[in-house]
Amino acid sequence: MDPRAAKRGNVAIATVNPATGETLKTYDEISDEEVERCLAAAAGAHASYRLTGFGSRAGWMLRAADILDDERDQIAATMTTEMGKTLAAARQEVAKCAAACRFYADRAAAFLADEAADAAAVGAGRAYVTYQPIGPVLAIMPWNFPLWQAMRFAIPALMAGNVGLLKHASNVPQTAMFLQDLFCRAGFPDGTFQTLLLGSARIEAVLRDPRVAAATLTGSGPAGQSVAAIAGSEIKKVVLELGGSDPFVVMPSADLQEAARVGAVARCLNNGQSCIAAKRFIAHASVAADFERLFVAQMSGMTVGDPMLEGTDVGPLASQQQRQDVEELVADAVAKGARVLCGGTPPAGPGWYYPPTVLTGITPDMRVHSEEVFGPVATLYRVADIDEAVELANSTEFGLGANAWTDSEDERARFVRDLAAGMVFINGNVTSYPQLPFGGVKTSGHGRELAVQGIREFCNIKSVWVAASHPNGC
Repeated sequence: MDPRAAKRGNVAIATVNPATGETLKTYDEISDEEVERCLAAAAGAHASYRLTGFGSRAGWMLRAADILDDERDQIAATMTTEMGKTLAAARQEVAKCAAACRFYADRAAAFLADEAADAAAVGAGRAYVTYQPIGPVLAIMPWNFPLWQAMRFAIPALMAGNVGLLKHASNVPQTAMFLQDLFCRAGFPDGTFQTLLLGSARIEAVLRDPRVAAATLTGSGPAGQSVAAIAGSEIKKVVLELGGSDPFVVMPSADLQEAARVGAVARCLNNGQSCIAAKRFIAHASVAADFERLFVAQMSGMTVGDPMLEGTDVGPLASQQQRQDVEELVADAVAKGARVLCGGTPPAGPGWYYPPTVLTGITPDMRVHSEEVFGPVATLYRVADIDEAVELANSTEFGLGANAWTDSEDERARFVRDLAAGMVFINGNVTSYPQLPFGGVKTSGHGRELAVQGIREFCNIKSVWVAASHPNGC
């Protein structure tokens, strides 16, 4: 996530169309009294909701999936209007959320089933591990995947028997309110999932409230540090996903045409505003010139325009500040000697558009070398061998995802072993699936979302020891 986002302070809670710059709707922050009512409702709801069975939770979650499917176009249009992703991508995001609802509805009971331990080894008649919900969880979510990032927390958390409190990004309030409405209409008990329309300055008080058991945050490094420090002082569990600068390594045996095609899609995913977008392209010297030619052609061929129109590949960046940040990073690189192979200049006219851009000649003193560029800007590097490729790939503070393109089994094994990342994708771009744990290492955060690991993050993993019965029945 954009590393500068946490430094700007609070912004208005409003829907501002990034394709036009027009403010469409504003919201007032809720009062302290309303916050208290929400916290009380969450604590009250959890007291009874934790006792519901998996069958009831699954039924409500399947109803949520049906609502998402039935209202896909409407929800997608809201997301596109609020943060600028293409309408096609927004529809895919809604469908992905519905699929995740069904995934956990079908599997939560098995994921959280009691696990038998070796009773004889511990001198017990019976010994096992049980997974129990811990209580209200505060989710602090960003704007770039406004439905999916909130849902990939909410779905497993609710299926585990926890309740959710959502503090969403201030520029996607309509999506945030939809999420609360979704779970209510699906049949989940009152207070099970609530949206808090708050500025970031008021989150500390919520996180410190004893009724909040834990927190999860997807966002910038500074935001993660702040939340982790507060949670640590309160001895509360946190899961943090703090962005990345994912490498995309291309070796001589790779299918260069496919690597270039997928690379361009990966870099321009969500208008370039994705923590798992490929950002640093590292090509072996023997194929670097060919890959550069193919990759630049793919990036140059992306259609930039109105995100509501079919056929648009890249819509606007989410805010004027977002585009300014990208412009500053590119300008810094060019001033220090980087070459622009395509793009590099925002178009005239309304909206916060920025073209797909490729920079080469990158040196360590350029900000783009070490900072996450949250826009459709790729940096292109050339390396002599796999050792240099791995060293360069691991040279940032981030460790979220990594892509490697090779048909060599030995090279694949080397990348899997040595790339410092929470996720490594071979001959494909990093993405999130309900079936695989999602998260990173180093300053990209800790903890995991999704899969069985994600649903267990906010559970009390409780050991149970039961004495053996006495032979005489006593």
